[in-house]
Amino acid sequence: MTAQEVRLCGLLLREHFGEVVEKVGSHLLRGGAQNLRTIIHETGLPLDLVKKSLCVLVQHGACVFSSGRKGPGSPTEYRTSCDWILRILRYPRYIYTAKTLYGDTGELIIEELLQRGHLTMSSTVKTVADRLTQNMEEGRCMDYSEVSSAFSKLVETHFLQRCPTMVGAGTSASATPSTPATPGTPATPVSTAVPTPESFPDCYKVPHVTLLGRGKRQLSSEDGEDQRNAKKAKLDSQTHGDEGICWQVNFERFHLHFRDQAIVSAVANKLDQTSSEIVRTMLRMSEVTTSPTASCTKPLSANEIFRSIPTSYNILRPILDQYLTLLVDDPMEFVGKTGESGGGMFVVNLHRALANLARATLESVVQERFGSRSARIFRLLLRKRHLEQKQVEDFAMIPAKEAKDMLYTLLSQDLVQLQEIPKTPDFAPSRTFYLYTVNQLPTARMLLQNCYKTVANLIERRLFETKESKRLLEKSQRIEAILASLQASGAEPEQLTEVEEMITAPEKQQLDALRVHINKLDSAENQVDETIFLIESYVTSTASPS
Repeated sequence: MTAQEVRLCGLLLREHFGEVVEKVGSHLLRGGAQNLRTIIHETGLPLDLVKKSLCVLVQHGACVFSSGRKGPGSPTEYRTSCDWILRILRYPRYIYTAKTLYGDTGELIIEELLQRGHLTMSSTVKTVADRLTQNMEEGRCMDYSEVSSAFSKLVETHFLQRCPTMVGAGTSASATPSTPATPGTPATPVSTAVPTPESFPDCYKVPHVTLLGRGKRQLSSEDGEDQRNAKKAKLDSQTHGDEGICWQVNFERFHLHFRDQAIVSAVANKLDQTSSEIVRTMLRMSEVTTSPTASCTKPLSANEIFRSIPTSYNILRPILDQYLTLLVDDPMEFVGKTGESGGGMFVVNLHRALANLARATLESVVQERFGSRSARIFRLLLRKRHLEQKQVEDFAMIPAKEAKDMLYTLLSQDLVQLQEIPKTPDFAPSRTFYLYTVNQLPTARMLLQNCYKTVANLIERRLFETKESKRLLEKSQRIEAILASLQASGAEPEQLTEVEEMITAPEKQQLDALRVHINKLDSAENQVDETIFLIESYVTSTASPS
């Protein structure tokens, strides 16, 4: 991990969990696996705060624990990873995807599990039903069965998965499973066992939950009564048949969905909507049969593809054959042909598609930063691999002086590399070829670090803006709370107007300007995260076996 990754992870932990958790998490990132005593000594934090911080990190899957490296009986060691913490950056995208696929109910289920780390099905269903009921018209309620159905669909499509059974929960020394966690797979809240279907057969099995009733509206009450209701709900949750079975978000499944959507979108932009729907159908057919690290999907016959395409698209068989031929012949090579049986066997080249998407992203970055002519030179070097300066000038049709300046600018930014090939052992300049080239993978890694730095800067700026206007924001929140209370009690319009006037016109302008600025920062953060996801997927695909 790099300094930019550690910095970004620290900012994400501070924003979501506070400064104490940030200190513990950043220390584990820099120092690697450590036991409790070492963490307390090196961070200088009290035992109680360190324990609570570790609990928060473990609860949210950002930290795992295992037996010490010195063997049985040694103190339990805790470790974390940038990959687990950087998922926090993608939380809004996970929630939006759930809303798109499964509506408001799916959105709230994912949001609740992301906020809590992991929960039982009955607890999640109750909370989501109550929240949906709160926003419904008076007299209407959300039935628990509807929320349970949405929860089951999320499990069936593997967007949710069971947490493995807790091992050795008595003491930290005894909580030492025999299998350590693997960083490349989703971390689990309370164990280092990896919750995959191969290692945990019931990972996607929904238990029979006896949950009848409807969501309840939240009523204003005293704090003491709220606490009693919370205790009562906790006791009730033990009688639904799913006690001890917790669920968590399957981040890898969401990432596969994002990857497929990026490929479909790229095909739509390169060719047309019909081509993208054919590729979408192929990806959907091979969702279950294709390994997450596979370089291409399982072969599908043209007959199978034709039968699986929704009838609403009105694609005839001859038209489908033409489109498949067009996709196979396209230089981007999103689709490949592997045989002739069944009207032709076709696959989606996942790794090649990711490489092309990463390449297009790099070209776009060069064009935005250095102009279209520099982008032309960059594309030329990507295509031709090695070129001398004179060849670059001729092929790109750019004057010698301009081409030289652009090449040196790209070279200074590490976007282009210079390779020396001597004719003689003395490396004399007059007897040496100087070839310019672009190494796509190292360049993509450099862009990824720049993206981490950009997101960290955006978060710091947002935190600074919020801190500068803290007093005004608190005043606005208090007035909004008073207005909501008055509206609920049926107050007169004059009273509402009087409360609204507590914020002056200049303060309203300042608030509006702040909200616009914060929204721009949030939007930029999400856009950069899309680039991060593409580049990360490409880098991971080059490291994984085909």
